[in-house]
Amino acid sequence: MAEKVAKLSVSREKDFMYYVKDGAVWKVQRKQPGVQKGKPEKVVDGNFQMDTDFIYFVDKDGDVSRAKRAVGGQKRKKKGKTAAAPKKAARASKAAKKPAKRPAKKIVKKPVKKAAKVVKKAKSAAKGAAKGGGNKGKKKGR
Repeated sequence: MAEKVAKLSVSREKDFMYYVKDGAVWKVQRKQPGVQKGKPEKVVDGNFQMDTDFIYFVDKDGDVSRAKRAVGGQKRKKKGKTAAAPKKAARASKAAKKPAKRPAKKIVKKPVKKAAKVVKKAKSAAKGAAKGGGNKGKKKGR
């Protein structure tokens, strides 16, 4: 993965960021709210030549290491210009054909007389009592 380029054993301070530039290790104060931007300081000169095909960094041991640079990033799916145009045209035509929403019609319910409901319930209860008094205590299927 990464290979060591120079063993420098740089001791790190908590409030500083360390980076490699032109074969040397530099440090700069980290951005913090209410604190002005700090000026970079050269910590140590590494005396090595840098290659543009690699990224250089200070590892956890304080040494300079390098890793292969990912050129071009992650591969993307190829998009054809001819395929995108009909989809846009179809979307536009669907939007144009869509009818406007109509307000829902209000349903007016006629008031039901309570007296008529009570009479119907009483008649059905009387019929059930005359037949034998409902299903209480009976088992189905036997």
